Amino acid sequence: MDLRYTEDEEVFRGQLKQWLAKALPTLPPAPDPLDWPGRRAYDTAWQRMLYDAGYAGLHWPADAGGRGVTPTQHLIFLEETERAGAPYVGANFVGLLHAGPTIAAEGTAGQRARWLPPVLRGDEIWCQGFSEPGAGSDLASLRTRAVRDGDHYVVNGSKIWTSHAEVADWCELLVRTEPVSEEVPKHRGITWLAMRMDAPGVTVRPLRTLAGSTEFAEMFLDDVRIPVTDRVGAENDGWRVTMVTLSFERGTAFVGEVVACRRTLGELARTARDNGRWDADPQLRRRLGRLGAEFTALWRLTQWNVSESQGGGAGGRGGAGGGGFGVPGIGGSVFKLRYSQARQELYEAAAGVLGPDAFDLAHPWNQDRLSSLSYTIAAGTSQIQQNIVAERILGLPKER
Repeated sequence: MDLRYTEDEEVFRGQLKQWLAKALPTLPPAPDPLDWPGRRAYDTAWQRMLYDAGYAGLHWPADAGGRGVTPTQHLIFLEETERAGAPYVGANFVGLLHAGPTIAAEGTAGQRARWLPPVLRGDEIWCQGFSEPGAGSDLASLRTRAVRDGDHYVVNGSKIWTSHAEVADWCELLVRTEPVSEEVPKHRGITWLAMRMDAPGVTVRPLRTLAGSTEFAEMFLDDVRIPVTDRVGAENDGWRVTMVTLSFERGTAFVGEVVACRRTLGELARTARDNGRWDADPQLRRRLGRLGAEFTALWRLTQWNVSESQGGGAGGRGGAGGGGFGVPGIGGSVFKLRYSQARQELYEAAAGVLGPDAFDLAHPWNQDRLSSLSYTIAAGTSQIQQNIVAERILGLPKER
């Protein structure tokens, strides 16, 4: 991986900075963080601006609606939009960061044509229906059942922690199409479906988090009919497709957040200097210095993972569409494991910088501190990532 920028890449950076300087002042005020319908409208409007300017799906292949730019240009885009304070994907994150890429890598030509352009334009929002009350870390234990009835599946069951379900148009949904038995282990018999959220029989109940937000929800499915044509991958091959989804979720979906954390770290240092804590607390200085090195290393690992996925990576994996959309490798688990902990440490350090203001829950850093607690659970717990690293990278024996 060459970390130097070419002349063409610097031209790309300059053009992007010029566009951001003109576009960002035209944005309306950001909505209240707890107003998810308002945030959906804000996030999709920004996505449409990116699309109209040719910056949506930069790293997606051309036949998936993107521009197929180099990994370095993609990283430049993320760096410059974060530095400029541009909105991030927000309510679009499931569709843009893992449902869309999964369809690009595994879907048929018709599915790609149907679902990917609306994601890139910001016309449609996706949510994720994977976890269940009894199947979180052990996702393969899911029990939501889909029974084939002609050209449809009839789905019954429930999901939990369904991100942005109350504002979503589609759901990437995991169902069991064959019961577990001695002949069918739990990792088989799973199918990946795309479900319309306005389908009869879908009930959404928002869940309020510790931070007071409702971006997660319970979802109940009662005789929901889903066309067989909305299945991605073969019936009972959903676990393999799910591994593609999780590879995107762990490997490249957090790229923008690393840039944001590096920016927050700089803000922490400036605030500590302004309020006197930098001079008064040498332990805090060491802590911020170590975090600076930590996030620099994570950014380099991010560059590696993005380069690997877009340069071929683990891509293909037997998908119907393929389309040149590289799938991140197992390096994503290394990144996810360390990033989750580093993010928590960053906002613990923020509490030290804030002092008594660390108890003010209205402060954005304190909201981020609360949300950071979920990162060692979301997208696969740290224990799951440790197992993946131990077994697939270090070659240690599998757990019994």
